[in-house]
Amino acid sequence: MHGASVMMEQCAVAGYECPAWRYAAARYQLYRDGKSIEILGCFDPAFRMMAEWWKQLFGESEGKEDKGLFPASAEFTADLHSMGQYIQQGKRLMFETVVRFGPSARQLSVAPDAADGDGLNFLAGRSMDFIRDKAAEGTLLAHTEGGVPNLIVEAGERNAESLGQLIYFFEYACGLSGYLLDVNPFDQPGVEA
Repeated sequence: MHGASVMMEQCAVAGYECPAWRYAAARYQLYRDGKSIEILGCFDPAFRMMAEWWKQLFGESEGKEDKGLFPASAEFTADLHSMGQYIQQGKRLMFETVVRFGPSARQLSVAPDAADGDGLNFLAGRSMDFIRDKAAEGTLLAHTEGGVPNLIVEAGERNAESLGQLIYFFEYACGLSGYLLDVNPFDQPGVEA
């Protein structure tokens, strides 16, 4: 709850100083530019169910009156060969929002392998965070060079406070996005009928 309270204070600021306004405005501009799909990506497998929640939030809040972005998600690096191929070279109808977490509380390093059978000893001594961050950098570079706009949400450390901030951020931004689209983000007439 403390994290949500912190984000509530940040969102109470008028105009584009509010992070949720910046996100909602960027999404709306990309929608007006012809993008019809938003892919929420993250390089942390623990984020999977949060992405499912995000799809429900934006799908039922914006998807009405023949308007709204289609919310999809990708779990990187697991989805790089399936979704990544389409994102990089498929039809240019999407943009990505990537949630990035800061350093982990516990640092794990890669141990060297005497045989170096996989040829990955160059990673020996490197932290898993380092590897995750390099995978994210390479992926974002490939996707933007392929013509896919990217929005980055810096989420801080992966903990309860950051999660509270993230939930409030997306909920607030979702309401703003609905109003920018001129739809009521607080009803679901299609599923309530």
